[in-house]
Amino acid sequence: MHHFKPQLQRRQLIVAGAALALSAPAWAQVGAAVSRIIVPFAPGGAREMPARAIQHELNRELGQNWIIENKPGAGGAIGTSFVANAAPDGKTLLMAASSHFTTAAMGAKPFYEPVKDFVPVANIGNQSYVLMVNSALPIKTVGELIQYAKAKPGVLNYNSAGVSSSTHLAMAYLARRAQIDMVHVPYKGTQEAANDVAGGRGHAVIVPTAGVGVYLQDTRIRVIGITAAKRSPLLPQIPTLNESGLPGYGFESWFGLLAPAHTPSAVVEQINAAVNKVIAIKTVHERLQQLGLESPQLSVDGFNKLFLADRELMTRIVKESGITRD
Repeated sequence: MHHFKPQLQRRQLIVAGAALALSAPAWAQVGAAVSRIIVPFAPGGAREMPARAIQHELNRELGQNWIIENKPGAGGAIGTSFVANAAPDGKTLLMAASSHFTTAAMGAKPFYEPVKDFVPVANIGNQSYVLMVNSALPIKTVGELIQYAKAKPGVLNYNSAGVSSSTHLAMAYLARRAQIDMVHVPYKGTQEAANDVAGGRGHAVIVPTAGVGVYLQDTRIRVIGITAAKRSPLLPQIPTLNESGLPGYGFESWFGLLAPAHTPSAVVEQINAAVNKVIAIKTVHERLQQLGLESPQLSVDGFNKLFLADRELMTRIVKESGITRD
């Protein structure tokens, strides 16, 4: 009898486990012990922070152990293609942003199809950008920037966080819409690009709203406009480019979760509802605001509409601005 006791215990555990599986909610049956949010860039970047902001509460809301895994390389293509090829079971999600479309819009051949290979799941937040100039310039408004640049074509330059970055696209789009000639100077990051404008080694730069706080108090820099279609509740004192010299201009980035194509709609809806519940929590909302994000709590359909509209906008910006990878 002594030799059969372990086998009996194992049978009891198996039966108990089966009973739990039958009584568990749908999500627990779909999920595994660990689910992953893939960040296709190195640790600590802007793409990772929104995922970190919701991670703890999302674990609690979905009853899952969500981990954040960085898979950098090839400008985000390696991590993005990893998710595109993952099982469509809701256990592997991509932490994506507007730059998801940039590679395709620039004519390069990515390892994935930015629309066909994914299904939008949940919008975590949207970010706008702020236009700043060196205060030594006789420029206090967007209109004055445009006038100055038209009077001295090719004299003004603008810094960015690198070719095809959002800070590059936003400024190239501005120059195109205003029909002005400014020289692009790419840097390795936003902070370096902005610091050189403050130091007089650059004339203008566009930075995310999350990074503008330190510059609002810097007398070497003048903040003259925000890229959003309407004034931001986070920075209500800053006029939009739209209202201050560049009618019709608007440029914002979204941050959100994408799943592999063919992920069941019930799973997508469940994650969307959980994310929306999490971003409404006061502490999480405040974390996202500190990142410069406004969170509209979009439905799956609402995020899909934003996703597809952004593809059209990014494609148009790249085409109109003549941006290439070279």
